Amino acid sequence: MKYQIIPVTSLQQNCTLLWCEQTRKAACVDPGGETERLLQALKQHDLVLEKILLTHAHLDHVGAASALAQATGAAIEGPHQGDQYWLDGLSQQCALFGFPPISTFYPDTWLKQGDTVTFGTETLAVYHCPGHTPGHVVFFHAPSKLALVGDVLFAGSIGRTDFPGGDYATLIRSIKERLLPLGDEVRFIPGHGPMSSFGAERQHNPFINNRLVAT
Repeated sequence: MKYQIIPVTSLQQNCTLLWCEQTRKAACVDPGGETERLLQALKQHDLVLEKILLTHAHLDHVGAASALAQATGAAIEGPHQGDQYWLDGLSQQCALFGFPPISTFYPDTWLKQGDTVTFGTETLAVYHCPGHTPGHVVFFHAPSKLALVGDVLFAGSIGRTDFPGGDYATLIRSIKERLLPLGDEVRFIPGHGPMSSFGAERQHNPFINNRLVAT
């Protein structure tokens, strides 16, 4: 599996294009905006977009999902239905963050813990990791030990929990019980900022390393 990280919008959200080398079919994770730029990336790599995958329903992660689906015919999968209220309020999100208005949409498939999503010959496991939002999910590609974690975990930090539906204790539990057990060698693409690994965060992230918090 190949991938390209494409930061989009003024919030520099890491939209990720994944593709199956064998079939040239692709998935786009968290297309937050800049639809034409994403279409150009598909064309550049000679890819057919099969799936649009959403980790959660904040505007900077879903802003271009509906337009991209209409342009390509790709199915939208995710997040968990716990985030429906964020999609219900897309117009309010646009007004709050000064983004052009977009219409409310819903995915073709809501996802839950234990589901899988496919594109081409590739399969991603779905982990429900609430805390940043109630319906946040994470996608994990076991063969390449790569996780797409949205706004659950960052290099040196964690996702915000002060938005409606956020909960700090739930977020920490999601990280410690669902993500870290996948293995220290797993590298992850966060919703913003540079990549890291679960091992590096276990050692150096003060939010999840109890020894660092104590000192």
